[in-house]
Amino acid sequence: MKNFLLFLVFAPLLISGQQTINGNITHDNISRSYILYVPASYNSANPVPLVFCFHGYTSNSNTNFSYTNFKSIADTAGFIVVHPQGTLDNNGSAHWNVGGWTVGSTVDDVGFTAALLDSISSNYNINADRVYSTGMSNGGYMSFHLACTLSDKFAAVASVTGAMTPQTLNVCNPLHPTPIMQIHGTADATVPYNGSPLWSMSINDILQYWVGQNNCNSMPTTIAVPNINLTDGSTVEHMVYDGGDNGVSVEHFKVIGGGHDWPGVWGNQDINASIEVWKFFSRYNLSGLITSVPEDRVKITCFPNPVSDLFTIKNPTSSNKQVIITNLVGNVVYSGLISENDNQISLKHLSPNLYFVKVGDSVFKIFKL
Repeated sequence: MKNFLLFLVFAPLLISGQQTINGNITHDNISRSYILYVPASYNSANPVPLVFCFHGYTSNSNTNFSYTNFKSIADTAGFIVVHPQGTLDNNGSAHWNVGGWTVGSTVDDVGFTAALLDSISSNYNINADRVYSTGMSNGGYMSFHLACTLSDKFAAVASVTGAMTPQTLNVCNPLHPTPIMQIHGTADATVPYNGSPLWSMSINDILQYWVGQNNCNSMPTTIAVPNINLTDGSTVEHMVYDGGDNGVSVEHFKVIGGGHDWPGVWGNQDINASIEVWKFFSRYNLSGLITSVPEDRVKITCFPNPVSDLFTIKNPTSSNKQVIITNLVGNVVYSGLISENDNQISLKHLSPNLYFVKVGDSVFKIFKL
């Protein structure tokens, strides 16, 4: 009956061609609302990723839907995104029950999230190995809470201006190596970068916790992010703790001088938080780093990796191979043919980031310094 009722809610919107759906489910006798965005490219024959995006404390799903603008990325990348709505606490403020300042709340937001995931999965062909969570502030706390308490459902999480409460840490029991991204300003006056003893861990302590959980390298690779906007009052360092179990990493965009902001919308303009979050998510599933290992890969090799300029592709086969290099959102940044033996390609013009190199039927991941 629930699926039938949901169909009645969805059908008029889908028939009219709209892709933004306002839905409701009942969990624990509470009616819970959410906004679902389905890209035009969705085909029920093909499983697609699902991104949960949680709003901040006192905020709402409509505002979160607007400023994060994941729908524009979903249109290209082909994932579905859902923006759930929190319930009101004793102060009348919308919240997610994560401990800390929300201690005393009795709402089961973890159970609600699991129920919402099941509901969406019953109506859409969701790739169960590629479900992710992100959010701002309290929504970031909620994402960490899910990584700790519902990790069998979530492949990776990313927090923007959020953190972890001591209560979340106390119940944290991830069931698999979990890729973690944290975007946070050092001058955040709402969720302090250095934490608060009673209700919020420091960002460094959070990073170290997940680095340890995932067995990542203890020392990060720090990548300077170009300061493309000289008027936003902040700069960004990108810290990558890689080498984790199953190929996972812990990454941190440290916004030096940044406040309680969603970069790219307000505050820092050197990065776009939504794009960085999806680029990060797109690399992982529940098993860790997504890899492609076709037959040719044992023959064709690429080096060095990471690379700063000249990139060599060794092709021991007797046939020419097409080379296509794309960035994490699928844009082609290089295309050409290579012959047998050693072939060098200059990548000097590319900005520091992760790229995909497709050589014939083989796909490699490389990092440009």
